[in-house]
Order: sequence, then C-alpha cells, then structure tokens
Amino acid sequence: MPDAIVFLKKYSNRRLYDTGRSIYVTLAQVAEMVRSGREVKVVDAKTEEDVTAFILTQIILEEGKKKNALLPVPLLVLIIRYGDNILQEFFEKYLEQMVKNYLAHRGEMDRQFGKWLELSRDFSDMAGKAMSGIEPFRSMYEKASSPDKGRSTGDDKD
Repeated sequence: MPDAIVFLKKYSNRRLYDTGRSIYVTLAQVAEMVRSGREVKVVDAKTEEDVTAFILTQIILEEGKKKNALLPVPLLVLIIRYGDNILQEFFEKYLEQMVKNYLAHRGEMDRQFGKWLELSRDFSDMAGKAMSGIEPFRSMYEKASSPDKGRSTGDDKD
C-alpha cells in the first residue's frame, strides 16, 4: 500500500531502520520516500520519542550542504537569534501555508499556460480556414493543404 506511513526507528549510531521492510535505510532513501509522496514517522529506538522533524531537518541540511547554501545568511542569523520565539511561530503558522499557496499558484499557472498553447493552435487552424476563403490567400492555402491543387492540368492528355 503506497499511501501507508513508513515507520522508521533511529538508533543511537544514527542508523535508520525501516520496520515494514526490515532493512536499514539512508537519509537519501528517506528523502526519496518523501519526494514520492510517502509519509514517514521516525521514532528513537531507545526512548520511543518522535524524531521525525529532526530527521527531515537533517535531510534538508544535507541537501543544502551539497549546494553550499540552503538559506541566506541573514535569515540563518535571525533563526539563531530568535530561535524558539518568533521564528517557530512563523514556521508553524505561515511558512507552510505560503509554500502550499505557491505550489497551488504555480500549478494553476502551468494549467493556464497549457490552455493558452491549445488556444493558439486552435486559432492557427481557424485562421487558416478563414484565410483560405479570401481570394488573394486561396491559392496559398490550397497549395499548403494539398500538393496537387493549384497545378495546371489543362495541357495533360490521356
């Protein structure tokens, strides 16, 4: 069942154990699970404490390390300076909703752009049909639609 939650245990040696498949997994594999739409829950094997947020944060930081920049330095300074107070509230209440809104808007813009492309193709077809009925353009559209039209066949004899 692809929508089922993947339960992972985190051991003190930082290894993650997928209890459903009975295998150890890497942070990269957990990231791929999340990207594919799977929900994960990670608990500390010893204390049973939910450490999902810690593991997901670790994945984000590891991916940011590859690019040498995850967040701008001034924002990182604010996070350190105000940590649990202001920024936690911001992340909990606003950032998630802003990202969801951005993704919804981007998806809508992609759909609208697709409609414009389709309309453009339909308009080109309609313009061709309309222009072929106008005398100065008829020969151009007749030749384009059929290679045999427009050729003189009066001198051909059987």
